[in-house]
Amino acid sequence: MSPVFAHGALRLYLLALLAESPKHGYEVMQALERRFGGTYQPSAGTIYPRLSRLEEEGLVEKHADGRRTQYVITDAGRAHLAERQGELDALETEIGDSVRRLADEVRGGVRDAMRTLRADLAAAERDARSTRSSSRPASAPDPEPASSTPHGRSEPRADDRADLRAAVHEVDLAVTRMRAEVRTLVRGASVTAASAREVLAEVDAAAARIRAILGR
Repeated sequence: MSPVFAHGALRLYLLALLAESPKHGYEVMQALERRFGGTYQPSAGTIYPRLSRLEEEGLVEKHADGRRTQYVITDAGRAHLAERQGELDALETEIGDSVRRLADEVRGGVRDAMRTLRADLAAAERDARSTRSSSRPASAPDPEPASSTPHGRSEPRADDRADLRAAVHEVDLAVTRMRAEVRTLVRGASVTAASAREVLAEVDAAAARIRAILGR
């Protein structure tokens, strides 16, 4: 069980979820997972015994819903919630703080991965310029005279430099767009810890593939 739930707290929270609307057992588990942003994924062995206990206490009732069973809070259950509203409010605050901390960690991980990717691209641009300068044979005729520095060193042709700058600029724009899109999605209400971790893994994998392409 998640450590956020002290003794009896999960039972109280299940009752609060049913006060929102009747639910099947699986819907209760989904609602819990959404509330915790995916950080808590309850099992059937955890949830159903507690629902049965609530039924024994007269706080919920089971109603047939086709081939499934729906759990419905009773008047006694609502009265019980009202008596313990202070505990429920404190529990909601703890859950909110926990989910916000996790979201901050995930966003920080995505930002770090994007920063690393941009640094790799910048380094690749420098390496490409150096390679183009050093790999041109000294005796080969240059169809377009290379410019010279004040000390006589040759530089890449202007069209080569322009092509490289344009390509790197396009990559930089693509990275910026992706960062903005990922940031917006990660801050969305539908994100879960599990899905955010998958995004982070994909960003890390993409950065690794780019490093392999650029030979770093």
